[in-house]
Amino acid sequence: MSFVDVPVTSPFTFENLPFGVFSTNENSKKRIGVAIGAQVLDLSVVKHLFTGPLLSERQNVFSQETLNQFMGLSRQCWLEARLTLQSLLSNDNPMLRDDSELRERAFVAQSEATMHLPALIGDYTDFYSSIYHATNVGTMFRGKDNALMENWKWLPVAYHGRASSIVVSGTAVNRPWGQVKAEDDTQPNFVPSRLMDFELEMAFFVGGPGNALGTPIPIEKTEEHIFGMVLMNDWSARDIQKWEYVPLGPFPRQKFCHHHFPVGRHNGSTPFNIDLTVEIKPAGSDHPVPICRTNFRHLYWTLKQQLAHHTSNGCNVRPGDLLGSGTLSGPTPDSFGCLLELSWKGTNAVKLGESGETRKFLKDGDEVIISGKCESPTGEIRIGFGECRGKLLPAIKRNFCATIEK
Repeated sequence: MSFVDVPVTSPFTFENLPFGVFSTNENSKKRIGVAIGAQVLDLSVVKHLFTGPLLSERQNVFSQETLNQFMGLSRQCWLEARLTLQSLLSNDNPMLRDDSELRERAFVAQSEATMHLPALIGDYTDFYSSIYHATNVGTMFRGKDNALMENWKWLPVAYHGRASSIVVSGTAVNRPWGQVKAEDDTQPNFVPSRLMDFELEMAFFVGGPGNALGTPIPIEKTEEHIFGMVLMNDWSARDIQKWEYVPLGPFPRQKFCHHHFPVGRHNGSTPFNIDLTVEIKPAGSDHPVPICRTNFRHLYWTLKQQLAHHTSNGCNVRPGDLLGSGTLSGPTPDSFGCLLELSWKGTNAVKLGESGETRKFLKDGDEVIISGKCESPTGEIRIGFGECRGKLLPAIKRNFCATIEK
């Protein structure tokens, strides 16, 4: 165990040690850190203690402002870093435990840290890998007999998103504008979305040296290129999406991603037993209300299959690329991962606890909170992902000039 106090409710345990990038009011420089309990260990301060055979000559990766260089190292380097961190934070190691001056410089309270994106994200791909979600959406729009497209069980469907619109947890987003065409209208109107939704997702960062253009990553090698996982909220404007997605898929419907600390490494087979919860906190309320509980194990296509398929045509991926899972829905109505499913395309009102409030889609001021954790059967080992938070703000006002035909 660690000499650092880890509260019972903390997601950031000694077994977890997730990586992230942070700054403080006293030091605006972005630094790489590892979360444990309520603290962040500043790796730029303790980089000289990484003296293992692989990292002793690569200590400068912990002086960078993003994790890209560290992500670009081998899986063996990641594992050596984790073992070094667990040794440094152990009760049995006096190196950091008994050096009060070093501890004072190395530890920062999470409450004083400002989190940043952990990596410079070069490319972002969003998959559509939950069979329950795909079946539900297909049933709504095409009917039960044609719910899944012909290719769905043959390959993990995905599309490319904008890495520039990925933001860190806690960032508020404005209701987007876009073209919306009502059923009775003869032409679309450019208006703020009326049907804003969240999508419960997880995502993983690509790591390793990367593959050369034209060289696929075989599935048995994919674990060497999966650095770690994050929680993700893929904000979706359903009315804009409905009009624009034909025939090439959704384009400007506001792609947003929120995440906390990525998990540094994972071991074992996928999909993982990760319990996931979505809560909504309405404007003016002090208490978030859970509206969805599901599990990552319901994913049909695994992370390894997603990455292998992504590179099957020789597409090269790079350290820091982000791949999203798609909406993570389970088999029961209370495990559906978005309001489109929970309200069944707006036909059912979703109750927000005992408050009397209901939702079919999100209202301005609503805060969406996603959390996730893994636990051993006895509860002794806990791996948490923290919280992924984002508040929906009103649309930004726009002034338009009228065109007068003469």
